[in-house]
Amino acid sequence: MLRKSWEVQTNAKHEPTIFRSEKGVGSTKNGRDSISKRLGTKRGDGQHVSGGSILVRQRGTKIYPGTNVGKGGDDTLFAKIDGVVRFERLGKKKKQVSVYPKEA
Repeated sequence: MLRKSWEVQTNAKHEPTIFRSEKGVGSTKNGRDSISKRLGTKRGDGQHVSGGSILVRQRGTKIYPGTNVGKGGDDTLFAKIDGVVRFERLGKKKKQVSVYPKEA
């Protein structure tokens, strides 16, 4: 009878009196959340990056690696060379990120 919320009893005058049998339960089952994974783009379009810089952190391949960009085991995209970041479209639905060398 854990979730029984109201119980009716009678007192000496035979008038019904209502007592709570138990307070609402569940507060100990709440109150937790997972920590954020800090996913998303880390460098913007047109930004200068050095080789090895992380460009995008993602789960699954939402953005594909383009020219001079590598893909890590957790689908992280990183720059292979020093250069300028460019986000480009691949057809109608796909996106890719490339790094082009700096022009002197």
